[in-house]
Amino acid sequence: MTVEFSQATAEHLEVVKQEILDIHVEVRHRDFGMTGDFHSAERFAERLATYASRPGWSAVIAHEDGVPVGFCFGHPLAADTKWWATMTTPLAADVTREDGSRTVALNEIVVRRPWRGSGTAWQLHETWLTGRDEERVTLLVNPESGNGALQANYEAWGYRKIGEQKPFPDSPVYSVMLRPVTQSA
Repeated sequence: MTVEFSQATAEHLEVVKQEILDIHVEVRHRDFGMTGDFHSAERFAERLATYASRPGWSAVIAHEDGVPVGFCFGHPLAADTKWWATMTTPLAADVTREDGSRTVALNEIVVRRPWRGSGTAWQLHETWLTGRDEERVTLLVNPESGNGALQANYEAWGYRKIGEQKPFPDSPVYSVMLRPVTQSA
């Protein structure tokens, strides 16, 4: 069995939307017990639609034998992005300066339980970054997820924590992580 990865853009959202929503509910609600309005399927669907409406949004969906096993998606940060506005401690202007092509934000990466630990998440991540023109990639991670294991995983992928933010009034406080899109060997 081989996991296959397919790219999607905003034009394909309606084709991949239900798979993304189903995986979200399975992993976030059932596996991790994330409850409350912020983690609801409805709020996630709203965020997905908002992200996909931004220029340059793209996703990668993983399938094995036709079964969806995971996804990731994100978009470039626009010059007028609010991404850096909710930092708990402001960052220097040279870090937060955006021009629409400097930074891409990885909004979500989710893998179903049977494929966790198999390298599928890494392959989703790297497939999504392949061909990106941005200089760097940023993401938010709940530092409590997996008792810190998820953040440690991103650190192993080359990310470094640069601060914390609370992007929504009812969201957790996230670690903000950053790394170059292309890493030297």
